[in-house]
Amino acid sequence: MRWLVRFLTDPRIGDRLLRDRDEVKVDEVGLHAVCYIVPGLLVLAGLAFWSVVPFAHPEWGWLPILIGAALVVWGVARGLKRNMDRFVITNQRVFRVHGLLNRKEATMPLTRILDISVDKPLHGRILNFGHFTFESAAQDQGLREVRYVHRIDDRNKRIQETITDVGLRGRKVGT
Repeated sequence: MRWLVRFLTDPRIGDRLLRDRDEVKVDEVGLHAVCYIVPGLLVLAGLAFWSVVPFAHPEWGWLPILIGAALVVWGVARGLKRNMDRFVITNQRVFRVHGLLNRKEATMPLTRILDISVDKPLHGRILNFGHFTFESAAQDQGLREVRYVHRIDDRNKRIQETITDVGLRGRKVGT
């Protein structure tokens, strides 16, 4: 049972680092809490369906149970899927791992990043999240958009500092 919980809640970022190449995790970011609103509402709707079971006609009592169970399972699955979505900054690359049962990983080396756009919608500015858009020289890139990044300005600054620290752009003052 413990392995199942770990499988459904831990994207195992440490296993994806290139330790033999001295890759070090600089930052790991999960999705902002706003992404859990819809899954939470689905679970609440499922519980609401269960609350009408005592008032349902005996022949149709199974229907709210079934609908409620489907909504709860759907909400929990969506919540777990959002929990597995991680954006990681290392000293060599940025990558995103996502997916609940089928895991997907998109990577972009720091050397290939030409431009980073930050989009902060009004509600994102209020709740402190935003969206990254990465541009590279590649026509088709696996990592283009990362949405609902918590504390987007801090993450952008961390990426820029990492790019500068590894000597890809500019020079550190005093070196």
